[in-house]
Amino acid sequence: MEVVYLAGGCLWGVQAFVKTLPGVQFTEAGRANGTSHTLEGDYDGYAECVKTGFDPTVVTIRELMGYLFEIIDPYSLNKQGQDVGEKYRTGVYSEKSEHLQEAKAFLRERNDYDFIAVEVLPLTNYIRSAEEHQDRLAKCPNDYCHIPEELLNKYR
Repeated sequence: MEVVYLAGGCLWGVQAFVKTLPGVQFTEAGRANGTSHTLEGDYDGYAECVKTGFDPTVVTIRELMGYLFEIIDPYSLNKQGQDVGEKYRTGVYSEKSEHLQEAKAFLRERNDYDFIAVEVLPLTNYIRSAEEHQDRLAKCPNDYCHIPEELLNKYR
């Protein structure tokens, strides 16, 4: 099993979507690449993300990127749906350089590469979100989500 961190706006919907994907073995709601060691206050530069454990013999980083692009607007900087702010930026973070190389290759292969606002960076810091944010849409299905319901259920 390998781990990658996927950011696609509000983590509630991203987690609900990602956990349905082929090869995904676990998900955890969290925050990536901030500067503090706590989630108190303004999150100090963190991106909402989903820690994603996956089987690389079933799904590749490129395939995970393709799935991510189904649920995000890759041209939008710090905004997905009604969620606006730095913490809602899109990105892929990993401790493995191979994952980052694959993600960058996926982006470079697109004709619109120069307009894409998706970060691909080494993971520098990660904090697990509070329990109330874990599997939030399963617990509170009427909460706001920027991802259309038909996409949330596409791979179930």
